[in-house]
Amino acid sequence: MLSLPGVAFAQAMADPTRPPTEYAEAESGAPAAAGPVLQSVMITPTLKAAIINGEMVKLGGQFGNAKLVKVSESEAVLKSGDETQVLKMYPGVEKRESAKTAPKAASRHTPATQQKPADAGPGTAR
Repeated sequence: MLSLPGVAFAQAMADPTRPPTEYAEAESGAPAAAGPVLQSVMITPTLKAAIINGEMVKLGGQFGNAKLVKVSESEAVLKSGDETQVLKMYPGVEKRESAKTAPKAASRHTPATQQKPADAGPGTAR
């Protein structure tokens, strides 16, 4: 009888690593998207598929009245008649080339292969 409350408590616990729904809505400034959401992609030598709203759709397969016509590492493309809808894995992130950086400055640490000063003989303290 004493262990029953512990079991009930364990069932009520939510995943502590999952952010609350309100957080996602607050970050975007808008409520969650009403349309299809790309959750994952699977690309293997024999299969290309996308997980859209929790449903696995193979390349060429149907999602609602649209056909999945393209799957890449970061997006899936649905086509319905003349309408094309691009679903992005990370909709708020835009991929672009980074700026070229200057070569790194020389390290403060001297390399181990550097010679000792000429006045320092064997056994001489620095």
